[in-house]
Amino acid sequence: MSKLAVIALGGNALLRANQVGTIDEQEQNTTDTLENIVFLLKEGYNVVISHGNGPQVGNIVMRNDAGEQMYNIPQMPLDVCVADSQGGIGYMIERSLKNVLKKHGIKRNVLTLMTSVEVDINDPAFNNPTKRIGKMVSKEEADKLAAEKKWVFKEETKENGGYRRVVPSPQPKDIMNWEVVENNARQGTIVIAVGGGGIPVYYDEKGDLRPAEAVIDKDLASSVLARQIKADRFYILTDVPFVYTNFGKPEQKVLEFLDVKDTKNYLEAGTFGEGSMAPKINAALQFVEGGGEMSVITESKKLEDKAYGTKITKEYDDADMRKYDNVK
Repeated sequence: MSKLAVIALGGNALLRANQVGTIDEQEQNTTDTLENIVFLLKEGYNVVISHGNGPQVGNIVMRNDAGEQMYNIPQMPLDVCVADSQGGIGYMIERSLKNVLKKHGIKRNVLTLMTSVEVDINDPAFNNPTKRIGKMVSKEEADKLAAEKKWVFKEETKENGGYRRVVPSPQPKDIMNWEVVENNARQGTIVIAVGGGGIPVYYDEKGDLRPAEAVIDKDLASSVLARQIKADRFYILTDVPFVYTNFGKPEQKVLEFLDVKDTKNYLEAGTFGEGSMAPKINAALQFVEGGGEMSVITESKKLEDKAYGTKITKEYDDADMRKYDNVK
């Protein structure tokens, strides 16, 4: 049986921080990122791709707001906005990937699957919004929107100098239709699923499926999916080539090889930023603890170069890791 890999594309894989977000920019970024997964296909892997939607879903919400103010078009709730972003981004990835595959002479079907994800409506996250969406705004604009829309904003790092809206980010419980994802992926179809962390839904007291106003962390949802479909490897693509301690400081240190014990120790010590790297580390750790062979966190353009990337395994084996890493 061919091995199966889940690849979670970070927001920077679609939209760079210094870009305005035109479709040309996003398509070029997407194509550049997808070029880096071709080697996995050539190595015999079947692949499932997930993606973030932080900037895009925020922009969709803002467009809805503008449409309501200017043209009296009713706003759609956040779950519909997530679904909207899933369809648009999934289509862009699917079309770009088909062109990349054609370039490399690879014949694979590509399927974009609208994916709902079950959450607990009593999750504490609904009372403590933390997920950043949308573009950066000034303090004045944030205060204005908070007063008008009852939105919650949090300040970004001093380097970025601005505020972004935050929304609830409950824990994913179950990926709906995961069997469909696995069946298609194991037959060789490249499946794009769990876009933007999935559309958040829950079961009410009658057993009916209801929408939840939230945005689920895409790495945590992708980790759940990777475990449910029994993937061998889980790749998280972000904007740095490694995980670091003391990130951005003079004493910054690369963490290339981690096992479960070391990873837990770093998390408990608060080594990683709660709004940035910690959720990725948690997602990678949960995958390995759930039976996965290896999680890799690396930069979107460094995936093929095995000298890069933080590799997390259940137990660290120097010989095996260096063989994987092509280091003599």
